[in-house]
Amino acid sequence: MALAPPLRRPPRFRPVLAVVAVVAALALPVTPGGEGGAGPADALSALAVGFCAVRLLRDRRRPLGRTAALVLGLPVAGLSLAAMNAVAPGAGISGLGRYLQIFVLVPAAVVLLVRDRSDLRLLAWSFVALAGWQGGIGVHQYLTGTGASYQGEDVRAVGTFGASDVMGMATVVAFGLVCAVGLALGRSAARERGLAAGCALLLLLPLALSFSRGAWIATAVTLTVQLTLSGLRRALRVGAVVVAACVVLVGGLGVGTAMLQERIDSIGQVADAPDQSVTDRYTMWAAAVDMWREHPLNGVGLKGFPEYRDGHASLALSSGSDTEGAGAAFRRQPLLSPHNMYLLVLGEQGLIGLLCLAGGWLALLVCALRGLWRVRAAGGAGLECPLIACGLLVWQLVDFAYADIGGPSTVLTAVCFGLVAWWALVGGDRVGTGPGTAVPGGRRAPAGQAALR
Repeated sequence: MALAPPLRRPPRFRPVLAVVAVVAALALPVTPGGEGGAGPADALSALAVGFCAVRLLRDRRRPLGRTAALVLGLPVAGLSLAAMNAVAPGAGISGLGRYLQIFVLVPAAVVLLVRDRSDLRLLAWSFVALAGWQGGIGVHQYLTGTGASYQGEDVRAVGTFGASDVMGMATVVAFGLVCAVGLALGRSAARERGLAAGCALLLLLPLALSFSRGAWIATAVTLTVQLTLSGLRRALRVGAVVVAACVVLVGGLGVGTAMLQERIDSIGQVADAPDQSVTDRYTMWAAAVDMWREHPLNGVGLKGFPEYRDGHASLALSSGSDTEGAGAAFRRQPLLSPHNMYLLVLGEQGLIGLLCLAGGWLALLVCALRGLWRVRAAGGAGLECPLIACGLLVWQLVDFAYADIGGPSTVLTAVCFGLVAWWALVGGDRVGTGPGTAVPGGRRAPAGQAALR
């Protein structure tokens, strides 16, 4: 009598897929001319946080260690004070909810839903896939003249985010490019590294066509940091390939040569002969600093910048920025933030808020770099994880000097901070350890299970 074949266990659900779903939701189109409110990705991020909370209650375990809880919860103190100091209670509550979503709740959920390095790599590849999708749409917009308006032509690549969020596609593509470079510089299989390198080269084109100077600067700084952290010889080799690719795309193929050259040249003119957008930014920066001087500790309150702006800005500030194209009609968009995250926090939350928020980011950077040194000391296996985490954090911290939160793509920033926090506070501590490695919930990993995959 033949024995019945053993039953196969169904594949186990990977909790990180809840985070991947949030990333995938950003591929959906945004309503043209929308006001930048909550979208599908924001709704899914709330579901991911709820799913994480249910798992914690079901398992009855401690969610985070002391260090992780302190670093992730540090912004709450400054945010609570700024919310109580808001001009209107409604504005304070809505602003508090948004900040908690981006910098506390979603990052904490990502930390708890990512289990190991394989989950981190999966999440990084989802960033790359989203960047490829949005970048492909952006290149099509440039070639067909259906993008956002730029210098009187509808050629600016904005993906599905529309003219109201011209930084959305640039941010998504830059995140994908940073992840692809990190995967390419790692020690994984040669096929995976080759695929990641090819994706990175392809993503250079839509990033260029976004005409976003801030994204260009942040990406250039980040890639330099990633290459340096991976080793000097490799940095020189990869840098030569990137320069050659840029020469071929811009010089050989003539990809947006005139417009790109003019946009690149304008970076060096931000002090001598700035355009109106740069003048507006300088004026709003000065206004944010003046707000902080009047309220040095607590600031003017959450969402208070628009209310106090006119009383502190000079006459050089224009009434708004013009947006048009990508399916949206002409619209005068008001200037409601200084387009500098540090100055926005300083003006609205004061010195206390800035120290709490930026202090947490600095702690993440230090812990992420510490994990990278551990990986290199242990032989370099899995180097892609710290390169991705450090790269994403460096990109965001540099970009915050030219931008702030807002728009549908902001939820990706929350996922980015969560990915970085997992490596800095959990994954980096597992390097070089064997069975029984601690996991976020305070339990021990089963014997025989590799702590690092």
